[in-house]
Amino acid sequence: MGFFDGYDVAASGMSAQRTRINITSANIANAKTTHTEEGGPYKKQEVVFEDILLGKTNAKDNSASSLDKMSPKDQTEVALRGVGVKSIVESDAKPVMRFEPQHPDANEEGYVAYPDINPVIEMVNMIEAMRSYESNVAAFNTHKNIDTKTLDILKA
Repeated sequence: MGFFDGYDVAASGMSAQRTRINITSANIANAKTTHTEEGGPYKKQEVVFEDILLGKTNAKDNSASSLDKMSPKDQTEVALRGVGVKSIVESDAKPVMRFEPQHPDANEEGYVAYPDINPVIEMVNMIEAMRSYESNVAAFNTHKNIDTKTLDILKA
């Protein structure tokens, strides 16, 4: 394990959670968007995470599935993992139809298609992502404090 490995793990978690916060805030901001460039209402997005290998690998990718293909000797060299964003997927939920005949996006029957986004659920997701981000910051700071103490001991 290298000197900076703990920092790499915490930083990968912070980066992944920052992406999750950005996507969740976009969902909240577009909860009432009835018309997009693609046509139709905004589609809720979700972040899909994957664990990534942060050590040296001979594999062509850094996905966790490449760890299973390695020999046990190589696996011990690559025991360190982080988290990354695998993809951002759009929800396939059907839009919520509301009767608003005066709305400019109303169909022939007077119904408007709104995204199926519950702001309460999105706020819970936002709080969870913020807490996860804060946990990674705390891990980063703890690692920094340990390294500082270690250097102080070595100086003495």
